[in-house]
Amino acid sequence: MAQPLPVEILFGIYLGVLTGVFPALVSWGLGFLFKYVTGVSIPAFGVVVLALALAGINGGLLALNDPAVVGSGFRVVVALIVVSMVSMYAHARGDRMGAEFPRRLSLSKLRDRTLSNEVVELVGSRGEVHVEVTGEVVDMEGYPPLSAATREAIRTGEWRFPADLPLSELETRFEDRLRTELDLADVSATIDERGTATVVAAPPLSGVSKRVPSGKRAVSVEALVPTGLARGDEVTLSAGGVSVDGTVVAARTGAASGRTATTDGGTPAEPAPPVAAPTTTGGEGRLTVAVARADAETLLGVDRPTVVVTARGTRREYELLSLLRRAGKRFRKVTVRQTSGLVGTRLGDADLRNAHAVAVLGVERPDGWLVAPDGDVELRASDELFVVGTAQALDAFEEVLA
Repeated sequence: MAQPLPVEILFGIYLGVLTGVFPALVSWGLGFLFKYVTGVSIPAFGVVVLALALAGINGGLLALNDPAVVGSGFRVVVALIVVSMVSMYAHARGDRMGAEFPRRLSLSKLRDRTLSNEVVELVGSRGEVHVEVTGEVVDMEGYPPLSAATREAIRTGEWRFPADLPLSELETRFEDRLRTELDLADVSATIDERGTATVVAAPPLSGVSKRVPSGKRAVSVEALVPTGLARGDEVTLSAGGVSVDGTVVAARTGAASGRTATTDGGTPAEPAPPVAAPTTTGGEGRLTVAVARADAETLLGVDRPTVVVTARGTRREYELLSLLRRAGKRFRKVTVRQTSGLVGTRLGDADLRNAHAVAVLGVERPDGWLVAPDGDVELRASDELFVVGTAQALDAFEEVLA
């Protein structure tokens, strides 16, 4: 019995889907295998012919079971069109997957993968990822156990990196930062595509000999130590017409940061919290430097040399960011949105330091820059603000600007 045209079309689509599932799977498999193995794509015409043949077999089996399923010729035509379209789509997807699928899986191929887009945070015009340490920080075999303070510093540290790095490079940079900022003897980190890391680490080096490069000698001298001197700085020691270049291995002044205090009774008090990069506070102190073998004897004969810190060619903006990071601050570029309540407000009236715990260092506009803007600068929509503050304060301030 003939059905109305819309009903026939629906029956035809149903019949096409029912008989086209298996041909679609075959089309996908052939497209994938041929492209993966030979690099050649099967002609779409051949795939359609094969799919229709398989669909005809399925339809014939259905007709044997219930002749009413096939129905009119119009219904069959609609079903053939549906089978053709589904098979061509499946073939195209299989062909594409065969071209993109790596032909030889290896560990190096897998490590070249980058992070998932879901964990990338857009900061300004680029993406960053916050690497989060999960689980317990494991002690490295053969070394003493880590202190509780060091474990906590590894777990709760603000570890941010560019998001477009391969996982292998991201792990290398993460390990380098852990060694540098926490002075770890050795560290091994594994990061997955979600940006979560597992860390195996050894405690900070305790002996000076382990910090002295091969071929160098460590010499300690009494001197007036500059403020902010840290391990790894390059210095020149001068006295009596003699100048010796060396690298700081250890430095201590009367109030060097990170030093353990003592009570009046001589009992050690609670140790000061460890800092990522211990530095001197300046004044009379003792300095240990690694120098060339030939200069070691010369330096031993020098009485109270003058310590001059030599530049290492670091760009000033990097030094600024390093100082901010050591102080627990972060630097970020944020955009003032049209919907923000701060649009049209002067910086002095907004009082961002007290209200939001951030400071504006500069404002970028299409007509130029405003460096260290004063309180009379009025915020406009689309202004790019360069602000400094803690990570939590910057996150909250971004919501205000939005």
